Amino acid sequence: METKKTALGLSENLEGALAYLGWWVTGLVLWFLEPENKFVRFHAMQSIVAFGAITIAAFLLGLIPVVGWILSPILWLAGVVLWLWLMYKAYQGELYKLPWAGDFAEQQVNK
Repeated sequence: METKKTALGLSENLEGALAYLGWWVTGLVLWFLEPENKFVRFHAMQSIVAFGAITIAAFLLGLIPVVGWILSPILWLAGVVLWLWLMYKAYQGELYKLPWAGDFAEQQVNK
């Protein structure tokens, strides 16, 4: 299976995986650096939305005494599992879509 090259000169599956590498930060960077490739832009936007939400939610949970202190690390751990899964799926060339983040990402890419 041959993958297309991107504006940065990488294969799109590698760049799709890199969109998740630094959570929402690399998603944001690749969203702006990759203006044409819809596969990379989808994964970049999904990374921004999903990991941005996890970051905000874990931070806010951490502010809540006791219950939040227990739930926040659990959310971070779930985020790490999701992070590894999404990087793997993108590297395999799959347009793996999360329930709400993937729908939003798809809408943004198709605008």
